[in-house]
Amino acid sequence: MNEHQIVSLISLTGFLVLVAAGFRAHEVGWRKGFFMAGAWAGIFAVVILFIDMAR
Repeated sequence: MNEHQIVSLISLTGFLVLVAAGFRAHEVGWRKGFFMAGAWAGIFAVVILFIDMAR
Protein backbone atom coordinates (compact mmCIF):
# COMPACT_ATOMS: atom_id res chain seq x y z
CA MET A 1 0.00 0.00 0.00
CA ASN A 2 1.51 3.33 -1.01
CA GLU A 3 1.00 6.72 0.62
CA HIS A 4 -1.76 7.76 -1.82
CA GLN A 5 -3.84 4.72 -0.95
CA ILE A 6 -3.38 5.36 2.77
CA VAL A 7 -4.51 8.98 2.41
CA SER A 8 -7.50 7.84 0.35
CA LEU A 9 -8.45 5.24 2.97
CA ILE A 10 -8.19 7.79 5.80
CA SER A 11 -10.29 10.36 3.91
CA LEU A 12 -12.98 7.80 3.04
CA THR A 13 -13.13 6.75 6.69
CA GLY A 14 -13.53 10.40 7.68
CA PHE A 15 -16.34 10.86 5.16
CA LEU A 16 -18.11 7.80 6.56
CA VAL A 17 -17.83 9.22 10.09
CA LEU A 18 -19.28 12.54 8.92
CA VAL A 19 -22.22 10.86 7.18
CA ALA A 20 -22.91 8.66 10.21
CA ALA A 21 -22.81 11.70 12.50
CA GLY A 22 -25.24 13.54 10.23
CA PHE A 23 -27.64 10.61 10.23
CA ARG A 24 -27.44 10.40 14.00
CA ALA A 25 -27.99 14.15 14.43
CA HIS A 26 -31.11 14.02 12.25
CA GLU A 27 -32.26 10.77 13.90
CA VAL A 28 -32.35 8.77 10.67
CA GLY A 29 -32.91 5.07 11.32
CA TRP A 30 -30.95 2.22 9.74
CA ARG A 31 -33.80 1.23 7.41
CA LYS A 32 -34.32 4.73 6.06
CA GLY A 33 -30.55 5.25 5.80
CA PHE A 34 -30.13 2.11 3.69
CA PHE A 35 -33.08 3.14 1.53
CA MET A 36 -31.56 6.59 0.95
CA ALA A 37 -28.14 5.07 0.18
CA GLY A 38 -29.75 2.71 -2.32
CA ALA A 39 -31.64 5.56 -3.94
CA TRP A 40 -28.43 7.58 -4.37
CA ALA A 41 -26.60 4.53 -5.73
CA GLY A 42 -29.41 4.06 -8.24
CA ILE A 43 -29.27 7.71 -9.29
CA PHE A 44 -25.52 7.53 -9.82
CA ALA A 45 -25.87 4.25 -11.74
CA VAL A 46 -28.46 5.75 -14.10
CA VAL A 47 -26.32 8.85 -14.69
CA ILE A 48 -23.21 6.74 -15.35
CA LEU A 49 -25.11 4.51 -17.78
CA PHE A 50 -26.55 7.56 -19.54
CA ILE A 51 -23.10 9.14 -19.91
CA ASP A 52 -21.64 5.83 -21.11
CA MET A 53 -24.33 5.43 -23.77
CA ALA A 54 -23.82 9.01 -24.98
CA ARG A 55 -20.24 8.28 -26.05
